Amino acid sequence: MILKLKRTPGIYLVGFMASGKTTIGKALAYELGWSFADIDLDIETSQGMSISNIFEAKGEEEFRKLEMQAIQKRVRTIQTGRPMVAALGGGAFTQQANYELLEENGVTVWLDAPLAMVKARIQDTSDRPLARDPVRFEHLFFARRAAYQRADYRVEISGDDPAQAVSAILRLPIF
Repeated sequence: MILKLKRTPGIYLVGFMASGKTTIGKALAYELGWSFADIDLDIETSQGMSISNIFEAKGEEEFRKLEMQAIQKRVRTIQTGRPMVAALGGGAFTQQANYELLEENGVTVWLDAPLAMVKARIQDTSDRPLARDPVRFEHLFFARRAAYQRADYRVEISGDDPAQAVSAILRLPIF
């Protein structure tokens, strides 16, 4: 295991919405025998409302503050030596403060799913506020790639079987 992961045993899954971060994260945590956290779920639980409702009631700027606080809380837990896989929201890693915190406290893995796949996965949902406008959605997909490329590792998502992605992550030279 690389020193960085020994010091703060956290694996942070980053990537665009619907790239499989939660599903793959749960499966990876199970394989490793680690805890799992979904940052969006942490935010919803602490606020008593959905991400969509937070965006509508408080705006994206306030959501990003809540997101940063939730990430900081999970990082503090990991710093105590409790291994964890954490799935971040699609925009979390694009925020410089979050990037810097995660870069110093574990390993980041970008789940790189193609645009057609994420479009198909979200087409029948209305609970993703940044996916409601198809033009903005596609623009976000390409605009965020530069931020995701800063992750320590990239795993290409080519299908809907989370076991393939988990296998690819377990083959990374971090263990």
